[in-house]
Amino acid sequence: MNKKKQQTEQTKKKIADAARGLFAQKGYKATAIEDIVKAVGCSAGNIYYHFKNKEGLFLHLLEEWNTEWDRNWLVKEKLYLTITDKLYGMVEYLAHDQLNHPLTRAADEFFNNAEKAPDVEERINVMVKGYIDFNRQLLQKGIDSHEFEITNVSGHAIILDSLLLGLSQHCRRMERDEALAAYRLAMDVFLQGIAKPKH
Repeated sequence: MNKKKQQTEQTKKKIADAARGLFAQKGYKATAIEDIVKAVGCSAGNIYYHFKNKEGLFLHLLEEWNTEWDRNWLVKEKLYLTITDKLYGMVEYLAHDQLNHPLTRAADEFFNNAEKAPDVEERINVMVKGYIDFNRQLLQKGIDSHEFEITNVSGHAIILDSLLLGLSQHCRRMERDEALAAYRLAMDVFLQGIAKPKH
């Protein structure tokens, strides 16, 4: 990487790191580009050059969060022998992550904000498609290992994503143990519908 490109990447990272702290502290709506400018000590033009707008900057942080989650899950996934165990492990890890991640509150604000530019909607759609693809691959492994009986894998992948999305909203108002119990119960109910009968 040449020196100019390295400086550009460092500036982008500096902006993202400062913005992450501000969004975590103040929330999505209350954080203005001017706040980020002050925190970084750069111009607003510099922020717009790297991220186009506040939405683009926040989406970048969400994409980093997803990458971090995927990387950590790949390590944890190896601890579970069956796909059923992986699903329980995945929802517990997801619940723990959502209850503890500093951007959770800001992410709720961001997704509940009705006005989004078309390119932002497109990036959100790509993100959601990634979640559904992840679910689909996991469920397909369960079919391949003869743990699950599913005829419509894509449909079940969407149902699983919808279940987890709904839970994430409800669990914000719960204590940690209650939220974890709700995630486990949801997985119990989901798996009852797809588990291959034991003969």
